[in-house]
Amino acid sequence: MPAKFDAVGVVVDDLAKTLEFYRKVGLEFPPESESEGGHVEAGNTDGVRIMFDTVEEIQKFAPDWKASSGSARFSLAFLCASPAEVDSIYAELTGLGYHGEKEPWDAFWGQRYAILHDPSGNEVDLFAAL
Repeated sequence: MPAKFDAVGVVVDDLAKTLEFYRKVGLEFPPESESEGGHVEAGNTDGVRIMFDTVEEIQKFAPDWKASSGSARFSLAFLCASPAEVDSIYAELTGLGYHGEKEPWDAFWGQRYAILHDPSGNEVDLFAAL
């Protein structure tokens, strides 16, 4: 039987700030998630999970783990209900001080698109069909 894609794991610097950011994007986490250790998960209706782990949590089983430097090699992409929602979420998060990498634009492939960074510098894309 082939392996089934199930989850994406993201290592973060500050779990509380990360959950605050992703709650504003639209992920749901239990209210007490920040105080339950260094690992938190959220799922969606398609069964795919996103898992956030602190550096300290990873170092419990990989003591020499260090974040790599350089440009992002992946991004987390979030489908929005409309182009206006792309603009709204981007404006809210950049208004709160999160880094906006590329303001919303109408992409040549037929989507409203924007790029942000989460508190750990991971790339987050927002998109909706035009």
